[in-house]
Amino acid sequence: MKDDCIFCKIANHVIESDYVYEDDLVCAFRDMNPAAPTHVLVVPKEHYATIVDGVPQETLAAMAKAIDEVVKSEGIDESGFRVITNAGPDADQVVKHLHLHVLGGRFLGESLLAE
Repeated sequence: MKDDCIFCKIANHVIESDYVYEDDLVCAFRDMNPAAPTHVLVVPKEHYATIVDGVPQETLAAMAKAIDEVVKSEGIDESGFRVITNAGPDADQVVKHLHLHVLGGRFLGESLLAE
Protein backbone atom coordinates (compact mmCIF):
# COMPACT_ATOMS: atom_id res chain seq x y z
CA MET A 1 0.00 0.00 0.00
CA LYS A 2 1.26 3.44 -0.91
CA ASP A 3 0.65 5.74 2.08
CA ASP A 4 -0.30 8.85 0.08
CA CYS A 5 -2.66 7.10 -2.37
CA ILE A 6 -6.40 7.59 -1.82
CA PHE A 7 -7.32 4.43 -3.75
CA CYS A 8 -4.86 2.34 -1.71
CA LYS A 9 -6.58 3.66 1.40
CA ILE A 10 -10.06 2.90 0.07
CA ALA A 11 -9.10 -0.55 -1.26
CA ASN A 12 -7.60 -1.47 2.11
CA HIS A 13 -10.44 0.06 4.22
CA VAL A 14 -8.31 2.81 5.76
CA ILE A 15 -10.96 5.09 4.25
CA GLU A 16 -14.42 3.52 3.89
CA SER A 17 -16.50 3.79 0.73
CA ASP A 18 -19.67 2.41 -0.86
CA TYR A 19 -18.27 -1.03 -1.75
CA VAL A 20 -19.96 -3.15 -4.40
CA TYR A 21 -17.54 -6.11 -4.57
CA GLU A 22 -14.36 -7.29 -2.87
CA ASP A 23 -11.98 -10.23 -2.80
CA ASP A 24 -8.38 -10.73 -1.64
CA LEU A 25 -6.84 -8.84 -4.59
CA VAL A 26 -9.32 -6.15 -5.66
CA CYS A 27 -12.30 -4.13 -4.59
CA ALA A 28 -15.01 -2.23 -6.41
CA PHE A 29 -16.76 0.86 -5.10
CA ARG A 30 -19.07 3.57 -6.39
CA ASP A 31 -17.49 6.64 -7.96
CA MET A 32 -18.06 9.79 -5.91
CA ASN A 33 -18.75 11.80 -9.10
CA PRO A 34 -20.65 9.37 -11.33
CA ALA A 35 -20.72 9.92 -15.08
CA ALA A 36 -23.57 7.41 -15.53
CA PRO A 37 -26.29 5.87 -13.33
CA THR A 38 -23.89 2.98 -12.67
CA HIS A 39 -20.30 4.17 -12.22
CA VAL A 40 -18.16 1.77 -10.24
CA LEU A 41 -14.37 1.77 -9.90
CA VAL A 42 -12.50 -1.53 -9.80
CA VAL A 43 -9.07 -1.18 -8.15
CA PRO A 44 -6.34 -3.58 -7.08
CA LYS A 45 -5.43 -3.57 -3.38
CA GLU A 46 -1.74 -3.36 -4.28
CA HIS A 47 -0.52 -0.10 -5.78
CA TYR A 48 0.09 0.00 -9.54
CA ALA A 49 0.12 3.35 -11.31
CA THR A 50 -1.39 2.13 -14.60
CA ILE A 51 -2.47 -1.05 -16.34
CA VAL A 52 1.02 -1.38 -17.89
CA ASP A 53 2.84 -1.08 -14.55
CA GLY A 54 3.74 -4.77 -14.18
CA VAL A 55 0.35 -5.84 -12.87
CA PRO A 56 0.38 -9.60 -12.21
CA GLN A 57 -1.91 -11.74 -14.37
CA GLU A 58 -3.64 -12.95 -11.20
CA THR A 59 -4.61 -9.37 -10.35
CA LEU A 60 -5.80 -8.63 -13.89
CA ALA A 61 -7.92 -11.81 -13.76
CA ALA A 62 -9.35 -10.70 -10.40
CA MET A 63 -10.23 -7.33 -11.92
CA ALA A 64 -12.04 -9.06 -14.80
CA LYS A 65 -13.95 -11.24 -12.32
CA ALA A 66 -14.87 -8.12 -10.33
CA ILE A 67 -16.26 -6.48 -13.49
CA ASP A 68 -18.37 -9.58 -14.12
CA GLU A 69 -19.71 -9.53 -10.57
CA VAL A 70 -20.39 -5.77 -10.67
CA VAL A 71 -22.31 -5.77 -13.95
CA LYS A 72 -24.44 -8.68 -12.76
CA SER A 73 -25.17 -7.16 -9.34
CA GLU A 74 -25.93 -3.76 -10.91
CA GLY A 75 -28.22 -5.32 -13.52
CA ILE A 76 -26.30 -4.01 -16.55
CA ASP A 77 -24.89 -7.33 -17.77
CA GLU A 78 -27.47 -7.66 -20.54
CA SER A 79 -28.26 -4.01 -21.36
CA GLY A 80 -24.59 -3.15 -21.84
CA PHE A 81 -21.76 -1.38 -20.11
CA ARG A 82 -18.42 0.28 -20.79
CA VAL A 83 -15.05 -0.30 -19.08
CA ILE A 84 -12.42 2.46 -19.30
CA THR A 85 -9.01 2.98 -17.78
CA ASN A 86 -7.00 6.18 -18.02
CA ALA A 87 -3.21 6.02 -18.03
CA GLY A 88 -1.10 9.13 -17.69
CA PRO A 89 -1.65 12.87 -17.98
CA ASP A 90 -2.84 12.94 -21.62
CA ALA A 91 -5.59 10.50 -20.66
CA ASP A 92 -6.49 12.73 -17.69
CA GLN A 93 -5.63 10.11 -15.07
CA VAL A 94 -6.44 12.00 -11.87
CA VAL A 95 -5.61 9.32 -9.28
CA LYS A 96 -2.29 7.63 -10.06
CA HIS A 97 -3.54 4.17 -9.03
CA LEU A 98 -4.80 1.69 -11.62
CA HIS A 99 -8.58 1.76 -11.72
CA LEU A 100 -11.18 0.58 -14.18
CA HIS A 101 -14.35 2.61 -14.61
CA VAL A 102 -17.43 0.43 -15.12
CA LEU A 103 -20.18 2.59 -16.62
CA GLY A 104 -23.76 1.72 -17.52
CA GLY A 105 -27.39 2.08 -16.61
CA ARG A 106 -28.34 4.17 -19.65
CA PHE A 107 -27.57 4.47 -23.36
CA LEU A 108 -23.95 5.60 -23.55
CA GLY A 109 -23.88 6.45 -27.26
CA GLU A 110 -21.02 6.19 -29.73
CA SER A 111 -18.70 8.56 -27.88
CA LEU A 112 -15.93 6.87 -25.93
CA LEU A 113 -16.85 8.79 -22.80
CA ALA A 114 -20.14 8.65 -20.93
CA GLU A 115 -21.39 12.14 -21.71
